[in-house]
Order: sequence, then structure tokens, then C-alpha cells
Amino acid sequence: MLVGRDVRLRAVDRDDLPRFVEWFSDPEVRRYLDMYLPFSLAQEQRWFENLLERMEKHETVMFTIEVEEDNARIGNISLFDINWKDRHAELGITIGDKAYWNRGYGTDAIRTMLALAFHEMNLHRVMLRVHADNVRAITAYQKAGFQREGTLRESVFREGVYYDMVLMGILDGEFKRHD
Repeated sequence: MLVGRDVRLRAVDRDDLPRFVEWFSDPEVRRYLDMYLPFSLAQEQRWFENLLERMEKHETVMFTIEVEEDNARIGNISLFDINWKDRHAELGITIGDKAYWNRGYGTDAIRTMLALAFHEMNLHRVMLRVHADNVRAITAYQKAGFQREGTLRESVFREGVYYDMVLMGILDGEFKRHD
């Protein structure tokens, strides 16, 4: 288990899957994710089996985000596409429980995950992709030390409109200065 200021990150477990299905059934939660349709529990179980394989191959690490104060499971966070040779990975996070949005838990989870990435995994760079109109997420990423690196123009089609995707990244030295 990894402990942040207000959250703890613990290994994803099969018992988390019904909660994930609940979150991803909400169009507002799915709005900025790569998925555009809700998942069934069977699909989520298949996803979990694939996740276990990626974790065993050290391609992905994933945690459930819990709030220290009340033990609530509020989301998940991962490092995926881990490249051990070049020492970089991509970050993904979802705060699925909307009651915990805009309360700083996402930023705390990101900082906790970056401490793992840079201090324990010895990564050099962590990057992410975020929808350009997802102001809440961009703010959280910037608070954690990420910098805007570029834009993938009109790369996401949602609700009949094309949107830009922003690329952001942070290097180990930047995190240590920001930490």
C-alpha cells in the first residue's frame, strides 16, 4: 500500500470490479475516458484478467484510490506502457465517485504515484494525454508538476464534435524540485 497526504493506493482487487462498473456506467464519469460505452461486469472481469497479465509482465501498475479519512474507494490510478529501457510510462487516473471530485484527492493520488514512479521504479519520465476541455484534470496535473508538451489536434470524437488532446509530461528532476 502507498500512502499519500489524504489517500492511500492499494492493489486493485476483484472486489473492486462492481464499483468500477458502477462508475463507468455514468456518462459524466466516462466523458473524458477512452471508453464511450459502459462495461458489464463480465467485460470488467475480462479486463481484470488482462490487467493481471500486464502487471505480471511489468508493463502496468495499477491501484485503487482510497480516502484515508473514511476508507471510501473513489477511483483508480495506473502507470501503463512502461518502457524499462527508456525509463518512461504513461499515467492514467479516474476519480469515479463524483462526491470526491474537486477535493484534491486526484492531485494527491497523482503525487503519490509519481513518488513511486521516480523514487522506487527509477523512471525518468511520466506522460499523459488529457482532453483539452477537461479543465479539472489539467489543473490537477499542473498542481502535481506536469507541463504541457503538445497538442494532438482534433484527435477525439465525442458527441458529434472533434476535440483536441493535450500531451503533458514530467521528468524525475522536475518532480523532485516540485515534491
